[in-house]
Amino acid sequence: MTTDLRAFLEPYAERGAAPGAVALVARGERVDVAAAGSADTGGCTPMARDTIFRIASLTKPITAAATMALVDEGRLALGQPVGNWLPELSAPKVVRTPDGPVDDVVPAGRPITVFDLLTFRAGYGFPSDFALPAVAPLFSELNQGPPQPQAVAEPDTWMRTLSRIPLLRQPGEAWLYNTCSDILGVLVARVSGQSLPEFLAERLFAPLGMKDTGFAVPAADLSRFTGYYRAHQDGGFDLVDAADGQWSTLPAFPSGAGGLVSTADDWFAFARMLLTGGLAGDGTRLLSAGSVRQMLTDHLTPAQRKASGLFTEGQGWGFGGSVDVEPLDPWNVRGRYGWIGGTGTAGHIVPSTGLTTLLLTQVELGGPKPPELMRDFWTYAARAGAAD
Repeated sequence: MTTDLRAFLEPYAERGAAPGAVALVARGERVDVAAAGSADTGGCTPMARDTIFRIASLTKPITAAATMALVDEGRLALGQPVGNWLPELSAPKVVRTPDGPVDDVVPAGRPITVFDLLTFRAGYGFPSDFALPAVAPLFSELNQGPPQPQAVAEPDTWMRTLSRIPLLRQPGEAWLYNTCSDILGVLVARVSGQSLPEFLAERLFAPLGMKDTGFAVPAADLSRFTGYYRAHQDGGFDLVDAADGQWSTLPAFPSGAGGLVSTADDWFAFARMLLTGGLAGDGTRLLSAGSVRQMLTDHLTPAQRKASGLFTEGQGWGFGGSVDVEPLDPWNVRGRYGWIGGTGTAGHIVPSTGLTTLLLTQVELGGPKPPELMRDFWTYAARAGAAD
């Protein structure tokens, strides 16, 4: 099937959907990986299986897994208020109405819990309407949005800034995108007593053999790192970040929402751990089976799913990723878990069939909706998986 997968990818690279791509489709012991096009727009570096990508929001499931490792150890509990570890959030204020001014606030009705952060219902984050007044400070003061690791303040400063921004909704009330994963990254670091890069490296990346995953690319590996591009409406690409740019040194703020780089094989190792109920390839247990089930379960109400429609289509939300609940498209399978990254990445698993699909490109998404290449890849992968 690798030949077929390459034949699927190559036309998209040739007609300029992306300079290049790496795709993986796996089920059981069968793993097909194909690369097409180039890691740069000049065509100087062919895309390869071990090419390193900025995976953006494919970081979110990894941060959720790190949080659940601490839950498994009893160092955190899902219903526990986070104020003990994040005193900046111990007495949050909420805007009186979502479209109201940022200085018209009321006290939060209850504390923010670990569960609120994992399900993106803490009250911080992006709604469907980006123009709401309480959303603006997330961009202007916290540098939320497209990843720019060297532009974000270190965690303690970032949390102090966050504490001055009111919640958009009461804790538990609504699903709001992105910010909760960055807060979880700070929580993991404070509870563990390690930096987020150290904790992830020790507890997930080393046991899973994810040797190319981290918050920066070592100098010796920059030749395998892609450029990062933004597409012109009339064709062509602008360079957003070069291989020796923002990911060439560790950032002050390691973003649990979108800061990681990785490869196809590394992210597949993480996906396979989820599919096996928390086991590494050598049988070492990294997460309890119950924690994995919690990650892969939709926790939203029907009303919350409907309100999140800018970001999701027939999907709910587990911990760190979406969960398909309505089979609206050829690729939708009830229970499919995963997410997409704003740098042009998408990773999903289907627990009921053992299917993993992963697409890595280096082109920024034009908005929350997946581009044609992603949608066509999901359809291809769903059909290929069904045929195995």
